[in-house]
Amino acid sequence: MKRPFEVDLMEYPFQDRWLPYRDGYIHYIDEGEGPTVLLLHGNPTWSYLYRDVVKELRSECRLIALDYPGFGMSGAPTRYGFTPQEQSEAVFDFIRRLNLTDFVLVVQDWGGPIGLNYAVRHRDNLRGIVLMNTWAWPAKLPAMKIFSLAMGGWPLGYWLQTRRNFFAKVIVPRGIYHSEKVTDSLRKAYTAPFPTPKSRIPTWVFPGQIRKARSWLADIESKLSALSDVPAQIVWGLKDSAGFPPEEMARWQGYLQMHETEALVDASHYVQEDRPDRVAASIRRVLKRTSGGII
Repeated sequence: MKRPFEVDLMEYPFQDRWLPYRDGYIHYIDEGEGPTVLLLHGNPTWSYLYRDVVKELRSECRLIALDYPGFGMSGAPTRYGFTPQEQSEAVFDFIRRLNLTDFVLVVQDWGGPIGLNYAVRHRDNLRGIVLMNTWAWPAKLPAMKIFSLAMGGWPLGYWLQTRRNFFAKVIVPRGIYHSEKVTDSLRKAYTAPFPTPKSRIPTWVFPGQIRKARSWLADIESKLSALSDVPAQIVWGLKDSAGFPPEEMARWQGYLQMHETEALVDASHYVQEDRPDRVAASIRRVLKRTSGGII
């Protein structure tokens, strides 16, 4: 299958893989050999977000990063709503069909609840967790509620996302602390998946679901105790203004009792862009902690 848009091959030098999903398809990369690491993105990003992490570690372990239906290079099935519940179902199916076992789960942003919805139900299949700025509970912080209403509501949020591609054009660059990393190539990589108003609907659905998926998020939170014994690395960008203050990091430390935490003063929301080296180091660390991993 041909790539639906071009991306700099120096930045993203990976073999494309495609998995049919209903009458759509999931695009993913699968690089390296060894312990398996599954990398999950958020909104409006895709597997490109993990490019530097994959390049650094692909000689040491197997790294798999997929694009959710409607994101990156994936094509959504008919009548797909782009809700986190549906995206989590797609991830469940992806893990089953690739027969992924004993893997490290790496999550950030919406990748948190999407991936942890699997983790709390399949603890025995999980080797460890690397977690960046995310949540998996009903939002209570005013900043997150306001963000959800403004970015995912009617009519302003819908207009901003579908007519102005606001999430990809504005929010992503603002969520990267190191401004010199916001190159024209990076901007193109994050805006290219959304060339039309219709294609941008997924970026509007996600922020609205911060409010609308409260019961689903509450269900995940009610099961987080199942992860109390999972070796975890928390890598937190302290410059994040998107509703992820240190208090949310501390909440994760309570649930993930086997955590080691690194708080980064020079990273914002998209930690993978600001400090891919620390994300890679955290993956190495959790593999080492779980025996038989790389050092």
